[in-house]
Amino acid sequence: MVQLNAVEARVLGCLVEKEITTPENYPLSLNALVNACNQKSSREPVMELAEADVRSALFELDKLSLVRTMADSRVSKFEHRVRDVLNLRRDEVAVICLLLLRGPQTPAELRARAERLYSFDDNAAVVSTLERLAGRDEAMVQWMQRQPGAREARWMHLLCGPVETALAVASPAGGPESQVSEGVAIDLAARVDALEGTVQKLEERLQRLEGIFGGN
Repeated sequence: MVQLNAVEARVLGCLVEKEITTPENYPLSLNALVNACNQKSSREPVMELAEADVRSALFELDKLSLVRTMADSRVSKFEHRVRDVLNLRRDEVAVICLLLLRGPQTPAELRARAERLYSFDDNAAVVSTLERLAGRDEAMVQWMQRQPGAREARWMHLLCGPVETALAVASPAGGPESQVSEGVAIDLAARVDALEGTVQKLEERLQRLEGIFGGN
């Protein structure tokens, strides 16, 4: 299993996200990728990465065959190879992308936030995807114990290494069915993400305009 640091995880997650949400601007230039990594919306935590940080992460991801450089244009551009290298389905790509960009999340949060990446029928479908990822020979996600102050337990990706034993549990207490009835959480997450989605679209439009009028 690959083991990424926080910057590499952010870079990889951004490449996956932008391929799906803004295919007309994909693959990404270094400048566009830095902007994507430093977005204020749909990112937890918010980062302030320099070009050197992103360039270094790209170098390491390239060594893992997770990123490929497209050098046949005036500006070098970058694309991910997550599907091929990690052998992921579309629903799995969406879940891994969200976990890379926003950290541990409940099935309800993942479903609400995945709208632009993949359409899940219900929370049970998200749980099914998570359990499939957790049940691989090398697990890619793990169920986390409910943290103090949190209403629900969450899932976390393992691409940055194993989770502390004290936080991880083998499976959801009471089974996945106990996590499906999260109607209030879905509604709140959906409202927040609708707002963040609007902000993100505005940021992407601004990036496109900058590219036309003087950016890369």
